[in-house]
Amino acid sequence: MDKTLLSLLRSHKDEPLSGEEIAHELGISRTAVWKRIQVLKKTGYQIEAVNKKGYILMGTPDKVFPEEIVAKLKTKWLGHNINYQESIVSSNELCKQLAMQGAPDGTLCLTEEQVKGKGRLSRGWFSPKGKGLWFSILLKPSFLPQEASKCTLLAAVAVVQAVNNIAGVHASIKWPNDILLEGKKLVGILTEMSAEFGHINYIVVGIGINVSVAPEDVPAEFRSSAISLNAVATEKISRTELLAAVLENFEKLYEQVLQQGFAPVLQLWRKYTSTLGKEVKVIAPNETYIGKAIDIDEEGLLIVEKADGTREKVLAGDVPIRSAEADGRKY
Repeated sequence: MDKTLLSLLRSHKDEPLSGEEIAHELGISRTAVWKRIQVLKKTGYQIEAVNKKGYILMGTPDKVFPEEIVAKLKTKWLGHNINYQESIVSSNELCKQLAMQGAPDGTLCLTEEQVKGKGRLSRGWFSPKGKGLWFSILLKPSFLPQEASKCTLLAAVAVVQAVNNIAGVHASIKWPNDILLEGKKLVGILTEMSAEFGHINYIVVGIGINVSVAPEDVPAEFRSSAISLNAVATEKISRTELLAAVLENFEKLYEQVLQQGFAPVLQLWRKYTSTLGKEVKVIAPNETYIGKAIDIDEEGLLIVEKADGTREKVLAGDVPIRSAEADGRKY
């Protein structure tokens, strides 16, 4: 993508920029300028040629091109190194490969489509082309491996804040890694880690947000439990603006964690969750029981109080939790 030319056009906003000025700035001929303009048009940029005045950037494509992300990004370091692919197997897998090759802290892996997106407990994640935000963040933190799972809670707070602010909705967090809107799944989060000898090599936080996925795009088995942001928002959501907001929130929270630990993040998580105070059904390997979600502990584990008053701590990695009410109380 022609970053310099796009930057020049953006700097003039609604005013024409002459081919002569562009040629001078880029050190190329006016013919070369024209050719580069045509390339941008083919990728979806709306560039108008005003007779005897120059070119105006009228619109951008509905793509999550790195150039479009950078133009809206307000972070200090997160997302400044972007690996963009039109289509990919999994953004988490790409991010892990890049991590092993020495990619820097804060690298963003971004795609229009995941062929085999990954969810928690080896479940798949449906990621249709151009219909959502499918991305992964690479982190190289200084905290201990046992803290890594709480990055899921951090990501959930960052995303729900951005979604509610940008779209004007009231999404909430369902423990441990989903964000719900009108009771249906809007966002999924998957955190993976590489560590050894008490040291984290890297953490990859994968996030999938359904922005404009139509019901007919969703596999039948997920249709009743999934929702798209544009189906609820009053105005069409810009994917690039939403992603920039998520990254900005994430960076602020992450830097706070590095200085103060996870306690402030856990408190924010409690503010945005729809799980606490609700009756839930816990399906564990050796038992299934009903209880009330009381709180999360300092490790981010869900504390569930059973009918007999005893309390259990539920691990995020080995038990699914469903709303007891959603099951019609048929156990």
